[in-house]
Amino acid sequence: PAYIFIRWSWRAVYILTTLVNGFLSLLQVLLITGTTFGLSSFVFALGDDAFQEFMLGIQFLPTTIMMVHLCPRGSEGAAYAMFTTVNNSALNVSVAFSTMALRIWDVSKETMLGGDLSGMMRLTILTSVMQMSGILFVRFLPQTKEELHELRLDSKSQLGGAIFLAVTFLSIFYAAFVSVMNIFAPGWMGES
Repeated sequence: PAYIFIRWSWRAVYILTTLVNGFLSLLQVLLITGTTFGLSSFVFALGDDAFQEFMLGIQFLPTTIMMVHLCPRGSEGAAYAMFTTVNNSALNVSVAFSTMALRIWDVSKETMLGGDLSGMMRLTILTSVMQMSGILFVRFLPQTKEELHELRLDSKSQLGGAIFLAVTFLSIFYAAFVSVMNIFAPGWMGES
């Protein structure tokens, strides 16, 4: 039973885990409305986060396998470091974008204390749907190990490498800029 996903295609694993993760994210709507099925809000939110991390862990292994197979022999460590950097910078950029999304609907402290949670509900639904949008890119994953091997043979591109590095460094700089601005000029984006 522990090896059930080993027989699945990588695409199927990504689609299933992304959909489950999106569903778990949508459970935040229940938390906002106070429908926690008799559990304390803390326990309900903790369980939601734990299951989301579990789903991301399931996605991590096939991703790592693909990355190791695509890198040249002897460069596995450097490739893993680049993969980890891209993953971590994407997480930081998502936090920065989340901060920007606070301006879409009124989610100010005053509004929520006044009992209007509609902005929080809409924002939660939007971010949950955005999490699931990654499914649109699953078709770019190799379907079989043979396709992965062909990609390795045909995957030398200086332009692709330059784009990869530019996106990675711009993402890191952007996330750092937003973080610094949030510390030294809170509310600079219009959020409360």
